[in-house]
Amino acid sequence: MMRALPVETIRRLVEPYMDGLEAGDALLQQLSSYLDLLVKWNARTNLTAIRAPEEMVVRHFGESLFAGRQLAGRVAAGGRILDFGSGAGFPGLPIQLLLPEMRVTLAESQGKKASFLREAVRVLGLETEVWGGRVEEMAADRRFDVVTLRAVDRMEEAVVTARERVAGGGWMVRLTAGDAVDEGADVVTMPGSAAGRVVFERV
Repeated sequence: MMRALPVETIRRLVEPYMDGLEAGDALLQQLSSYLDLLVKWNARTNLTAIRAPEEMVVRHFGESLFAGRQLAGRVAAGGRILDFGSGAGFPGLPIQLLLPEMRVTLAESQGKKASFLREAVRVLGLETEVWGGRVEEMAADRRFDVVTLRAVDRMEEAVVTARERVAGGGWMVRLTAGDAVDEGADVVTMPGSAAGRVVFERV
């Protein structure tokens, strides 16, 4: 099967986002399989407006991996991560691939996108949970050490709901491009981007 991109190209594209860590062969092979699946599904289901595989790797994989690298020092192994409005799996799935010891839940209420996430989890051999519904429909007592948000519809409303899902002392993490940031939040600038930021808010 023709790959969407050579593995070495993926390695070169994600390297600036790895924060000094070398992307291992196993991770790169999984990212390659994920990219192939994303390109294939995106041709018939609008998972992402980005069509070029190189841009998918940079914007989706790279930025998600960078967020995962920043999370690694803040959350203990076995931490529970909720990817709120996961879409095509960003940032949750690359974070799961980078940090396999974490317990990631991908929450996506749109049926076609949730179906893609289930297929991606199956193809990648992961045990990642896919919650194919609204976060509000989860059991009231479900809490997570981290809740991530990226390109979520109605972000202000989503932030309120997301904050309610963070366990005490946990983190709400937003991948954003210039949104207002609450005072006291920890802000890390994305590599190669003037506007892109990862915003960590302790709850």
